[in-house]
Amino acid sequence: MLEEFLAGQRLLVIAPHSDDEVFGCAGTMAKIKALGGEVFVVVVSVGSLVHYTDEGLMQVEGNTRVQELKGAMEFLNVDDWDVLIRDPSKHLRLDVMSRRDLIALFEREGRLSIDRLKPSIVALPAISYNQDHEAVFKAGFTACRPHLPDHKPFQRIVLSYDNPAISWSLEREKFHPNFYVDITDYLDNKLKAVSFHTSQVKSRLHHASLENVEWLARVRGREISVEAAEAFMCHRFVI
Repeated sequence: MLEEFLAGQRLLVIAPHSDDEVFGCAGTMAKIKALGGEVFVVVVSVGSLVHYTDEGLMQVEGNTRVQELKGAMEFLNVDDWDVLIRDPSKHLRLDVMSRRDLIALFEREGRLSIDRLKPSIVALPAISYNQDHEAVFKAGFTACRPHLPDHKPFQRIVLSYDNPAISWSLEREKFHPNFYVDITDYLDNKLKAVSFHTSQVKSRLHHASLENVEWLARVRGREISVEAAEAFMCHRFVI
């Protein structure tokens, strides 16, 4: 029954930046696709940025981030994906964009908007210390607000997904997982998808290392007595 449920889903993942989608949902995306469902990914912002690395500060170009995303999306065989904003002046500054403009992009103006796709599940980033994550969650949450079916499609399932970075956040106590997806058979897919984001994967002791991504999936799995899982907060589930 659970596999039949996932097989019929049309998942839309809204990610603040290129890599958030795989850190949070790669196993779930792989599982839904393998069972015959549909998966769409919207990355809100991509831009050039100086990163801290083991070798010191390193400039990572926006085009590099897009190519890494393309590799991950092709590997996961998603049905479609898009980057909404490629303006470097807005990258890591989504919190100063008009929330109304972000809502409109998610709800109806984006090429893969909620109104156009009519997804059965919308997955949003959990709020963390990152200002873009908070802005995207709040705008996405509003875009999923209740409506009369005659006015626009009613979004029946709304989730927010986990991220290793929320281990450091004033908001961390607000992420209480109550919706899990068993990704035991898809953990390798998740790790491979994350590995495409070469510029973002850190060395083994960092929370963004492949080792930690695996450990977090296995910890989430132990929370529901399986080998590996991805955890979500469920904000709405209508049957």
